[in-house]
Amino acid sequence: MNELERVIEDIEGIDAPERVVVLTGAGVSAESGVPTFRGAGGLWKDFRPEELATPEAFARDPLLVWQWYEWRRDLIRAAQPNDAHAALAWFEREVEGACGYSLVTQNVDGLHRRAGSRRLLEIHGNMFRARCIREGTRREFPDSPAELPPRCTCGSLLRPDVVWFGEPIDLIADAMSEASAADVMLVIGTSGTVYPAAGLVSLVRGGMTIEINPDETPLSGAFSSSIRSSATAATRAVLEALARRLASCR
Repeated sequence: MNELERVIEDIEGIDAPERVVVLTGAGVSAESGVPTFRGAGGLWKDFRPEELATPEAFARDPLLVWQWYEWRRDLIRAAQPNDAHAALAWFEREVEGACGYSLVTQNVDGLHRRAGSRRLLEIHGNMFRARCIREGTRREFPDSPAELPPRCTCGSLLRPDVVWFGEPIDLIADAMSEASAADVMLVIGTSGTVYPAAGLVSLVRGGMTIEINPDETPLSGAFSSSIRSSATAATRAVLEALARRLASCR
């Protein structure tokens, strides 16, 4: 029996969960061809992301920062949601009314929304939204602006509506509340090194925690089960097992 089969068997033996929470990281989007934030593919003009994704970098050179984001946005526009994205959107629809469900993502690429997920906490923001640096107002920003850096109607600069290094995560309290109430938490494609999101699994009390990742992570020992697999190879099977367990208890 392999790891995936063992997890499915374990799911079949649990009580029907009242709340399922999923956390996704860059590994999910990598299978759609999106370069991981910290991988070699994330480099642009020899800049490291940590040199550009900061309030200080934006204050110093907003044009340079926006050029980097437009490069990233172009890559993502060419990408498509993969089967892991699709399976999560399917599960949300499938369990509507049967249990509580939320999807927490560290990704800022908007692929979960494009796949159809709606009960979604984008804790690091979404690069296809923009925010006025003066008024704080947010707007959808799917298309390339005519000029860089773009400006708000009030005349102030717009910035990508993402969380930069050194900034607080406004939605982390909501994510922590979801995790602490979870009966089942599924963590897919995360490095296990980015806090505070990496600490969410420790908030699950007595529930089933499942990791899907092709590689061992610093958090692997904290899970009740780990599946050494890509997101697209294992996510749908795990979610289908959870959906069957819920259906059998209705």
